[in-house]
Amino acid sequence: MFSKVRIGVVKVGNIGTSTMIDLLLDERAEREDIDFRIVGSGPKMQEEDCKECAQKILEFNPHLVLIVSPNPALPGPTAARRIVAGAGKPVIVIGDAPGKKAVPDLEKEGMGYLLIEADAMIGARREFLDPAEMALFNANVIKVLAATGAFNVICEEVEKAIEGIKKGSPYLPRVVITRQKAVETAGFQNPYALAKAMAAYEMAKKVADLSVEGCFKMKEMKEYVPTVASSHEMMETAARLAGEARELEKATDSLLRRPHADDGKLLSKRKLMEKPG
Repeated sequence: MFSKVRIGVVKVGNIGTSTMIDLLLDERAEREDIDFRIVGSGPKMQEEDCKECAQKILEFNPHLVLIVSPNPALPGPTAARRIVAGAGKPVIVIGDAPGKKAVPDLEKEGMGYLLIEADAMIGARREFLDPAEMALFNANVIKVLAATGAFNVICEEVEKAIEGIKKGSPYLPRVVITRQKAVETAGFQNPYALAKAMAAYEMAKKVADLSVEGCFKMKEMKEYVPTVASSHEMMETAARLAGEARELEKATDSLLRRPHADDGKLLSKRKLMEKPG
């Protein structure tokens, strides 16, 4: 049992959730019950990079380790999580839809996972993707995941793991964040807001299909450039729909907000001018 939980975060490669994961757990930097250390390899995820990050995070002696990466089934993320788990640390793998291929291994190895279907692959073709385009795509992904409820699921599930460590009752989530799971956790009251959020999440999920096709299956520039461009247009439209869903909830003063208390408890409120409880 611990009064303050040390959370290690290993970021290898990048998905939309990567930039937000630690901030989601302490949005105002006022929590008194957790400490963080972050180790990352930037956009790279070669096996040696991932191993080095995993070994480095163990120096912090964390009570819980979150490993965030694209496709957790790849050799690099797999090596990282096995190093951490081999040191006796509880592991939650956070990844995108291709990570579902790793679920049998994750469960066999006693690890938790949060796999976000709408955290889609970027259109990574040199003729199309520059730094500005990359940043805009990730901004749109983050907006979709925030407004549709996917980030709410992550907050709730990781919070359960933290509370389990505090109380000596271990909990590791095993959740695939589907469209339905996301919007249920967002708590929409307006049915049109719900419909827009569902559409946004599903569109974002389908972006990955186009990105994979344009990046790996097409050889001719005249084919793959418009394909990856279309995937980014789809994500931008999904972000706009997600924003519209949130605006509908705000218009009736019924938007669900779930801030953290100083002790880590997730609070709740809907009316703008009321205190969370």
